[in-house]
Amino acid sequence: MTRSRSAPHPETNPTRTINRDPDAMPPLSKAIPLGLQHIMAMFAGNVTPPIIIAGVIGAATGETIFLIQVALFVAGVSTLIQTIGVGPVGARLPIVQGTSFGFLPVALPLANAFGLAAVLGASFIAGLLQIVLGAFLKKIRHWFSPVVTGIVVLLIGITLMPVGLNYAAGGVGSDDFASPTNLLLALFVLVVCIAVHQLGRGFVKASSILFGLLAGYLVAIALGMVDFSNLREAAWFAVPRPLQYGMEFHLTAIVGMVLIMFVVGLETIGNISAITTGGAGRPAKDRELSGGVMADGVATSFAALFNTLPNTAYAQNVGLITLTGVVSRHVVTIGGILLICMGLFPKLGGLVAAMPHAVLGGAGVVMFGMIASAGLKIIQECELDQRAMLIIAVSLSLGIGLPAVEAISETMPGQAGLLLKSGLVPAALAALLLDAILPGKPKRQRGGEDAEAEIQARKTEPSA
Repeated sequence: MTRSRSAPHPETNPTRTINRDPDAMPPLSKAIPLGLQHIMAMFAGNVTPPIIIAGVIGAATGETIFLIQVALFVAGVSTLIQTIGVGPVGARLPIVQGTSFGFLPVALPLANAFGLAAVLGASFIAGLLQIVLGAFLKKIRHWFSPVVTGIVVLLIGITLMPVGLNYAAGGVGSDDFASPTNLLLALFVLVVCIAVHQLGRGFVKASSILFGLLAGYLVAIALGMVDFSNLREAAWFAVPRPLQYGMEFHLTAIVGMVLIMFVVGLETIGNISAITTGGAGRPAKDRELSGGVMADGVATSFAALFNTLPNTAYAQNVGLITLTGVVSRHVVTIGGILLICMGLFPKLGGLVAAMPHAVLGGAGVVMFGMIASAGLKIIQECELDQRAMLIIAVSLSLGIGLPAVEAISETMPGQAGLLLKSGLVPAALAALLLDAILPGKPKRQRGGEDAEAEIQARKTEPSA
């Protein structure tokens, strides 16, 4: 009987109350490790896009280190904008921001054609428009149904798959491209990622990519494949410099980046809904959704000023919140501060930049495949009737077919061919247009927080 009295009632359990309250602050002894856990879970995804873009623009090792440094710094500042908030900007929820893979399929051909300055200029404009999107979110949200979002996310993954395989082979243009050593090293990383994901639990499972990269890096060092000479030249401490590459504004680049920005904004809406539904046990508030999307836009424009790709809410961290049950935004604020600190030490970026392409490629096969899988899962939530199948058929044909037949994009007048080269822009436009004009749109696809929250909650449920 005494034992029964001493046991806390489930509804008044203090741990449960802290976990479900975004404004609660756990003890620092718990908050700091939890914040570090969030950073470890997103680290690989955050540094991969700048490494890939550095390869496209032919950046020297010093430039690659700089791009990694600013990516970490910007992610930290952007995370604080979400967790702390400034006026109406920021969801004030445990949202980790990071460099987005979603923009890569459009950014890569644009960077190759116009240079990084054009990508940054287009990103800056896209961020400003995303702030407007957040302000008027309720009025235009119905444009982006799950079938549209699912198709675009699926195509992002498919478009990036060749990038991952090129890296697995050693990087395009390398002297030992597709050598047995590179391919076996990439395969080793892939096997480690899969094994850790399947056998691990909690944080270990959520950080399977990171463990795969670390294991592959250590093997590469043992094989003598890592050159640390440039690491010695990197500074111990440096403040990231804005506008290092300048900005250029090309209409073609702006159109492509803005269109993808709308889809990525909807993904942020889903992540916010998943946090409140799966973690806080309630639907997302309009202020949280609007503030979160506006913060995404501020982060994207800020990222462009500091020479890196757009930032967005990271879905893997949403899954981590679901696994741990800790919804305190102050935990993620600590993680954001740690990211800023990492971004002030270029030698850390030098360590990442020294990683062989084959190691990154082995993890990229998993990362990019998971993006495509996430798109399939979103599509699965739709009613796959003849209408939806027609939208999917046309969009996938354009999205996969146009990049495979480059002669079509080369015959387009002016710079229009660049928008066709990735296939993602015409596919997204086709999906938006067909979803808007074809009769018989399912009621569930007309938007609404409950439907989106349900979809995202299912997406982030931890697997058994």
